[in-house]
Amino acid sequence: MKLEQARVDFSLLQKKISAYKHATALIYHDGETTAPPDTLDNRLRALQVLNDELVRLCIGPETMELLHYLEENQYDLTVNERRAVEYMLQDYNRRKNIPVDEYVRYEQLLIEAQDAWHKARENNDFEDIRPFLEDIFNTSRHFALLDRPNEDPYLYWLANYEEGLSVETCDQIFEMIKDGIPELVKEITEKSKVEIKKVDGEFPVSAQEELALYILDLFGVNMNRVGLAFAEHSFTTQLGSHFDERIGLNYTKRDFTSSMYSVMHSAGHILCDMGQADNLAYTALDGTASMVILESQGYFYENIIGKSREFIEYIYPELHDLFPKYMKDVTADDFYKAVNRVEPGLIRADSDELTFMLHTMIRYELEKAMLRQDLPVKELPDTWRDMYKKYLGLDVTNHAEGILQDIHWLFGGIGYFPTYVIGNSFGFSIANKMRETIDIEACVSEGDFSKINEWNHERIWKHGGVYTSSEIMKKFVGASPDNTAHIEYLKNKYKEIYKL
Repeated sequence: MKLEQARVDFSLLQKKISAYKHATALIYHDGETTAPPDTLDNRLRALQVLNDELVRLCIGPETMELLHYLEENQYDLTVNERRAVEYMLQDYNRRKNIPVDEYVRYEQLLIEAQDAWHKARENNDFEDIRPFLEDIFNTSRHFALLDRPNEDPYLYWLANYEEGLSVETCDQIFEMIKDGIPELVKEITEKSKVEIKKVDGEFPVSAQEELALYILDLFGVNMNRVGLAFAEHSFTTQLGSHFDERIGLNYTKRDFTSSMYSVMHSAGHILCDMGQADNLAYTALDGTASMVILESQGYFYENIIGKSREFIEYIYPELHDLFPKYMKDVTADDFYKAVNRVEPGLIRADSDELTFMLHTMIRYELEKAMLRQDLPVKELPDTWRDMYKKYLGLDVTNHAEGILQDIHWLFGGIGYFPTYVIGNSFGFSIANKMRETIDIEACVSEGDFSKINEWNHERIWKHGGVYTSSEIMKKFVGASPDNTAHIEYLKNKYKEIYKL
């Protein structure tokens, strides 16, 4: 094998993988948005063929021969080529001990499970998805032990979303949350005399969609490359490359801020994705360094910017035009306090900054226990209810607002939840570093995000998957995530709002 031909073959291989991923992602997007209810079998047949080919492209013998040859000649490759080879070898090493037919069956299981989730949620019936959850967690444990027979299986799945993330690190972070957040939430709900109105009314979906498009445009998202569709569970996805992105957005008729902040979070993801250098397209590096980096950008635009006084004051006139009946008696200050209102609730996706951490912690503890076989899936609803009572003081009275509210485990997202909290800490540190050279509040007050986006682009977005999250933070951002400082910031912010 000659090096120049190997490089050409490697480029072609990555383009083929990208094309297959484009097709599978498009089918997934269709299933979550506009697919008719009786088309699951048709989608599964297509996905079975595509996933089988995709797995063989990623870990087949020809691919392995090519990757090992390039690894042996890595010093004759470009930086991007070396990183792409390293990235694909990591993926191979994660999956090399998993039989191809088992992996393809698992991918089919996830599609079936997600379809079952929609029906189970509608019927408020946990038993509809219990067999799927049992199969998913058993298979996930099996795969982890095939790869690392002497290690905690949860470590395998954490690494799937954040390279180098350990259970010990997650445990330390969530212990800090347990020590600081529940007490503050209790103090706010029991001792504060500040009354904050709750957003509650009748808000047309058409007006909420108009607001979503307004926010995406304001933040600088190129809507010529982004599709927006209704979905039961809000999400963003990349189709084949960072040139094509999709948002699935859920609308709550009684509270437009639910979709408003979901689309801000999606905007952070998409800006990060679409800000990658174009020469990374159709390569293994066409993706953010990690889910933690991606979530840091979602948090930055959703909370650091979106829940600031300056942002609320800027968009207040637009909100007044879109929702005149509600906004006529609401000042900008009233609305700022409303979107920063702290109130324990059952739904994670609609929770405030403080209780969001508790929602995430509960899921972390549960998935870790199930993967380790310390918690049978059949006991999940009861354990869920116990933890919500303990940490949020709430009674879970139905499955739809309890165990069935999230789709993450049904698409195999075990180990995903910790990236939300860690991403929050990264986003906070990124904002602090940015403030050394940019007046974020002044930019937001003027509705001009160009300087903010350019800063993020140069230090974070354009690098795609060329560097790990820790490398990006050290080499380009110049900041170290500080969970203690982040929690202190939240305490100070909410004590000021609630006059504690």
